[in-house]
Amino acid sequence: MLRKIDTKQLEPGMFLHELCGTWLNHPFWRTSFLLKSETQIAKIRDSGIAEAVIDTEKGLDINAPVATAAVSVVSAPAPKPAAPKYTPMDAEMAQASNIVAESKKAVVSMFNEARMGKAIEADSVMPLVEEISSSVARNPGALISIARLKTADDYTYMHSVAVCGLMIALARQLDLDEAQIREAGMAGLLHDVGKMAIPLEVLNKPGKLTDEEFTLIKGHPAAGHEMLVGGRGVSEISLDVCLHHHEKIDGTGYPHKLAGDQISLFARMGAICDIYDAVTSERPYKKGWDPAEAVHKMATWSKGHFDERIFQAFVKSVGIYPVGSLVRLQSGRLGVVIEQTPSSLLAPRIKVFFSIKSQTRMPPEVVDLSRPSNSDRIVAQEDPAKWGFTDLNALWGGDKAAV
Repeated sequence: MLRKIDTKQLEPGMFLHELCGTWLNHPFWRTSFLLKSETQIAKIRDSGIAEAVIDTEKGLDINAPVATAAVSVVSAPAPKPAAPKYTPMDAEMAQASNIVAESKKAVVSMFNEARMGKAIEADSVMPLVEEISSSVARNPGALISIARLKTADDYTYMHSVAVCGLMIALARQLDLDEAQIREAGMAGLLHDVGKMAIPLEVLNKPGKLTDEEFTLIKGHPAAGHEMLVGGRGVSEISLDVCLHHHEKIDGTGYPHKLAGDQISLFARMGAICDIYDAVTSERPYKKGWDPAEAVHKMATWSKGHFDERIFQAFVKSVGIYPVGSLVRLQSGRLGVVIEQTPSSLLAPRIKVFFSIKSQTRMPPEVVDLSRPSNSDRIVAQEDPAKWGFTDLNALWGGDKAAV
């Protein structure tokens, strides 16, 4: 039986089913587990969470009388909150940054346990997926763009968070229902867990892989599938995306060389989101592509690599010029894209900061290309390396993106 109690009543031996607070306040990446020590309980109390739900069939019940005000039987889950309203980019950045940071901690813990041979508990990270989904619903550009920024050491973990956000944004663009959106996010979060079976010296190798090492890397979908099969709360969708996110529409992918309709909708989505985040991320052996450059190049591959209809939806979800893209304006200025606008994929909000004519920096100015009063427009995507710009992240995202 599920019972809601005051966190002051928690004791070792109780099975924690749920903490009654926002996921960001939770001191553990799992939401449900057996309490084994006073240290765990102290962390819960220190987090400020006042109530918890325990499962008395899996652990100890409370010793206090059931009639106390602090105790109630949980008969049904609380109703889901209404879908979040749109939030401007600058307002969502701080919240998205916190969610990404906490998500990274959770993924690191979960993946490290997988590396040690422990079973995946997917249902324990569903609150994480729901937090990411809420941020993406409020403003997809914030979380997706922050998650794109990663170091070599945390690439695998942050890549999983980024693909989760991209999958959710794409699922919303495809008008999938809320349950399918959450499933897509979970699949994105778990798609690369098989990399925990790869030796670290191969996974993090800064140079070119040997043929033998590349064969090891290509084994990660099957390895991840095997890990997830033995896990808890793992759906068929997550299993499928994990195993088939490297398949290609033309049948040249791996591990099974599936083609066309043999590849499921969610695996096709996973293939696009996985590659986009991979090519736009900094790696030890290559510099990440500018987001707009990535969209452009992926469009040239779409007939063989991707489902074209899904790729078109993906472009609508991130923009032709995604957040962080360096663009040249007709006015002879350079700017970085800071937010998409609902009226046109070709008319985002830009932070202009450089004059091509004078070859000098200028005070940053935000220009909304979608406004009727605006006469400027984008004429080209530019390569930041060509201009020697190293502070674009700080320009589009402030200190939240300056990594």
